[in-house]
Amino acid sequence: MTTNDLSQLRDKIDEVNLQILELLNKRGEIVQEIGHVKEKQGIVRFDPVRERQSLDLIIENHDGPFELSTVQHIFKEIFKASLELQKDNHKKALLVSRKAQPENTIVDVNGETFGDGSQRFIMGPCAVESYDQVKEVAVAMKEQGLTLLRGGAFKPRTSPYDFQGLGIEGLQILRRVADEVGMSVVSEILTPQDVETALDYVDVIQIGARNMQNFELLKTVGSVKKPVLLKRGLAATIEEFINAAEYIISRGNDQIILCERGIRTYEKATRNTLDISAVPILKKETHLPVTVDVTHSTGRKDLLFPAAKAALAIGADAVMAEVHPDPAVALSDSAQQMDIAEFNSFIEDLKTFKDKLA
Repeated sequence: MTTNDLSQLRDKIDEVNLQILELLNKRGEIVQEIGHVKEKQGIVRFDPVRERQSLDLIIENHDGPFELSTVQHIFKEIFKASLELQKDNHKKALLVSRKAQPENTIVDVNGETFGDGSQRFIMGPCAVESYDQVKEVAVAMKEQGLTLLRGGAFKPRTSPYDFQGLGIEGLQILRRVADEVGMSVVSEILTPQDVETALDYVDVIQIGARNMQNFELLKTVGSVKKPVLLKRGLAATIEEFINAAEYIISRGNDQIILCERGIRTYEKATRNTLDISAVPILKKETHLPVTVDVTHSTGRKDLLFPAAKAALAIGADAVMAEVHPDPAVALSDSAQQMDIAEFNSFIEDLKTFKDKLA
């Protein structure tokens, strides 16, 4: 065989490669059309019976130099890529996706904006225990220029015997203090039935980690005109987290703040494992602002400041942490809450750090 013969054969290979590429692209377009039809019909995308039928057809008609196992492997990879193509097409349709809306969504909470490049602080006690307790924290916050007051009125607890919160009375205390001091209320609501009542008291509805996939609650808060702070579930993937936000925005409410609060892993050194990489991923994949709860992710006061610095440095729109006048006697999560002096030091150091970032 001459050099010219080899060159001609390679040209033929290139020609066949281009034909295969053209056929693959045509197949991909048909796969996307099938995905649209299945989505309209509410059919699960992966159909193992259909895949087996396709493989059997290929096996019956295989008559070439490649081993049958090799041909099967190649087509299984094509099937896998086609399934991913349908998933990617579904992602493009998500309302929270950057592909649907390239520009940032700006969430406005009484003049405090999230998503415009500003970095905020959301602080307050883990649980509302009394008017005096909340007022002392709120005054300390206001002296530091903070206006976003968090506090739990309804407390979903692992043990049914732990403090469950003051309920509506707790919301009333938060609202009273906020009005007196000039602040906005961020508080968790547990059930769809409580949402309408909560509208009179809260400025931001928090959906806690345990309720991230409470779909009826997500749909309910999606139907009201009130900002929502959505926390990532205890062991939720980022994809599951994003889809939870989609439940809210699909009902018309785009005022959503995503909150990374740590996920459950094998690690015991911290309460949860702070997935700091989730912040840029969420900001890249969605147009929603992202905050980091350093209290629940670490569960350790000595780690709050470095975790908060990491959150701000990586681009979080806000940092959330817990403050109590006397953590030792707090009715919930006493070990992880800062006292007033610790809070002042924490905020002042973070302000200095923020200035250096700027």
